[in-house]
Amino acid sequence: MTVKQNIEKKLNNQLQPTMLEVIDESDLHIGHEHARPEGESHFRVRIASPLFANLSRVQAHRMVHDIIKEELKGPIHALALETIKP
Repeated sequence: MTVKQNIEKKLNNQLQPTMLEVIDESDLHIGHEHARPEGESHFRVRIASPLFANLSRVQAHRMVHDIIKEELKGPIHALALETIKP
């Protein structure tokens, strides 16, 4: 399973999003420090979930970070995150 697929699976399972986009932007960072030759190091995630309804933006971001913490420790170098309330 790819890093992108792992992210999608975890976020879908735990946040039941109404909208989820996981975009691998690693090709935009080729040659930069921490860019992995095999890619899957830089991601953009846009997610809308009813679970964000009563959370601040920081709380919603922390929730997402906690769910994909293993990926953030390893293959992911950069994550652009947009959390959207219903």
